[in-house]
Amino acid sequence: MKMVIDGAKTENRVQGENIYETEGAENSNTETAQDGTGKEEKSMEPGEIITTKSYKGVEDANPVMTQRFGADPYAMVYGDRVYLYMTADAFEYDSEGNVTENTYGKIHQINVLSTNDMVNFTDHGSINAASETGAAKWADNSWAPAAAWKEIDGKDQFFLYFADGGGGIGVLQSDSPTGPFRDPLGKGLITRDMPNCGNVLWLFDPAVLVDDNGRAYLYFGGGVPEGKVAAPGTGRVVELGADMISIVGEPQVIDVPYLFEDSGIHKAGGKYYYTYCTNWQVDEAGTEQYGFHSGEIACLVSDAPMGPFVYQETILRNPGSVFGLSGNNHHCVFCFQDQWYITYHTRVLEKEMGVEKGYRCTHIDAFEMQEDGTIGEIRQTLRGRKQVQYVDAYQENSAVNFAVMAGVNTVAEDRNDQSAGGCEMVLTDIDSGDFIKVAGVDFAQRSPKLFAMALRCAENGTARGAVQVRIDSLEGELLACLDITDLTDKQKFAMCETQLLTPVQGVHDLYLIFDGTGFEVRSWKFVGE
Repeated sequence: MKMVIDGAKTENRVQGENIYETEGAENSNTETAQDGTGKEEKSMEPGEIITTKSYKGVEDANPVMTQRFGADPYAMVYGDRVYLYMTADAFEYDSEGNVTENTYGKIHQINVLSTNDMVNFTDHGSINAASETGAAKWADNSWAPAAAWKEIDGKDQFFLYFADGGGGIGVLQSDSPTGPFRDPLGKGLITRDMPNCGNVLWLFDPAVLVDDNGRAYLYFGGGVPEGKVAAPGTGRVVELGADMISIVGEPQVIDVPYLFEDSGIHKAGGKYYYTYCTNWQVDEAGTEQYGFHSGEIACLVSDAPMGPFVYQETILRNPGSVFGLSGNNHHCVFCFQDQWYITYHTRVLEKEMGVEKGYRCTHIDAFEMQEDGTIGEIRQTLRGRKQVQYVDAYQENSAVNFAVMAGVNTVAEDRNDQSAGGCEMVLTDIDSGDFIKVAGVDFAQRSPKLFAMALRCAENGTARGAVQVRIDSLEGELLACLDITDLTDKQKFAMCETQLLTPVQGVHDLYLIFDGTGFEVRSWKFVGE
């Protein structure tokens, strides 16, 4: 099993029995025999590929990605897609090259994914947000992003709010949900110089709501002043200007019991739901009064976007109580195609890697809003969500859109592109046995004749090998085998194709299993009559 996150070299570990909630999902990581290369030690048929271990089960939808970490997830629905923006946790190292505890102090990027089916996610790379080389050159960090869009002067504009550590909140703007993003202000949007902000310990963790009437609101704040565990007084809300990059009036205090961090906001049934993470000093009195414990997601409700809010319920336990390895709890509630979801982070991925140093990954689970306006406790799973639509086998599909991966990495197609997002991504760092799974591919009621894939020679590589195309499992029926030869251009992709070996119809999970090395993949498709 290759460790592909930031090129980290740590001990590989194979998961034993899956103790998490998977709703009966088959887990691909139940083999325990492993050699020094990270490949399974098992008897192989001649010509069979020894597949790389995945960091999640092939039937599991959580975590949503394993090629990189992603923390503090925030979801924005735009058109027929959900866009996820995440703090770009990345390994930190000591002088001897060992992975150290996550200090969060070197995070300058925001990772972006999107999906239209809630199972396969397209990797859009990272937005270089903070630091001298980023869009916001005045900022030192980019934590806990929040995103929204609004039509301004007849054109859809996209806004990405982020925390500069705990000292303020910035905003970036783009013509696209994936960027590139620009800094419209050249300074923070929310600073300690503003009224009612100087005494907020942690001026961070934004959430944004664009209401039905077009007015928008920003929620932020956190921290527990000494002696104010039960009523920290550090939650804030302010109305945003029509341009989404200014504020109207002064930030107002939200009375949030036992607040720690992680503002969240959503609207349902005409009511406004403010959700947040409780602090780590919840005492018996707090539990008796509110029912929550430390590090859980609690919910307040109001009839107005700026409150007053009243406590309603606890909706999410600390993920550590379900998956092990507790930590800060950060979430976002959103609705897509009439289904409610919560996205949150866990430490499942680093646990699978045997690291356990505070690096986080993103999950999504579905829930139902109740008729009485309550939410109830949301179940946390590895199995995840149902797929809401299928992938068209006959369109050109991005190779970085998948449900599960093992061993591969993603990189900007143009490696010289240092923009703040908006670059096309391709599969890279491919070795024999690596694979991707694309869930729910629809071949309709006609069988294709050809399989085609856009390939190029990797940087500093000599391409050689093949791609096995299988359905339904890693050992499933072999549809095609694409030989990779005569790739010499490291800049341009060539569409290579091969005849199908067997007919296929209907909906199947698709496995692309790689043999060889030195090549990159941009897209794939099947070709009919």
